[in-house]
Amino acid sequence: MPTSREYPFVKLDVFTSRPLEGNQLAVFTDARGLSDSEMQLLAKEMNLSETTFILPGDDAVESERGVRVRIFTVEEELPFAGHPTLGTAFRLQRQRGGELIELDLNVGKIPVRFQTDENGLLVGEMTQRDPEFGTHHAAEDIARATGVPIEAIDQSLPIETVSTGMPFVMIPLKDLQAMRDLRFDQRTAAEYLAKTETKFVYWVTRETVTPGATLHARMLFYNGEDPATGSAAGCCTAWAVRNGVLASDVQGLIEQGIEMRRPSFIRIRATRSGESVTNIRVGGHVVEVMRGVALL
Repeated sequence: MPTSREYPFVKLDVFTSRPLEGNQLAVFTDARGLSDSEMQLLAKEMNLSETTFILPGDDAVESERGVRVRIFTVEEELPFAGHPTLGTAFRLQRQRGGELIELDLNVGKIPVRFQTDENGLLVGEMTQRDPEFGTHHAAEDIARATGVPIEAIDQSLPIETVSTGMPFVMIPLKDLQAMRDLRFDQRTAAEYLAKTETKFVYWVTRETVTPGATLHARMLFYNGEDPATGSAAGCCTAWAVRNGVLASDVQGLIEQGIEMRRPSFIRIRATRSGESVTNIRVGGHVVEVMRGVALL
């Protein structure tokens, strides 16, 4: 029989310090030799929201551009995603050490800084691209497109598209009960979003379960639910700071994944100067839970 090609991988839980919580991620630690189609098939084989592939380069290239990393869902390659960025950087930091890991993603260079928290645990914080604020959506249009009752929408805050590399619509709901009752028609929502610059929806409320949390969030997509969405959290950070939900440069916390029993805790902060919001920082803990080898 022909000799198999071996590709080591690890599985991580991201935005948690406890194994089997947070958002799962598979990281192929050296993907050199894999074709685009093989990466996509491996992501489908892993059957997680995202799988990443590290493509190590020479020192000069990595010093200038960062470590090349590609991100795939089960359906497609993404230019950027938050929990894969943090998780992959965590794995590289464990291998290489240092306070700063820079990733060369399709969206550009993303730095992730590491420090030890008050409990002696490693915390990573990525700096995302400066936000782009897009369409303001009418509550009536969102209610019609999603099927969520308009009475559940918190109209004291704007419904707005924001992107730090991946555009999301921020939809504020009134309370936790509205979040628990959340059911929406993804097909009609996709038809509505296709007419805008947006692909995904991020639902948030200012009522939280965890003491000290700033926002409670849910992200439903691909006919499932994401326990932690770092790219959406960056957009949400910009939205929250711009609209007075979170003060400039104050550390905030998003809780997500509560309803699906994968609690995740995303640290957020950003800087506001006038109407401008910059320095979007999203971070949290990561734990390694599995190691394996793919044989192709």
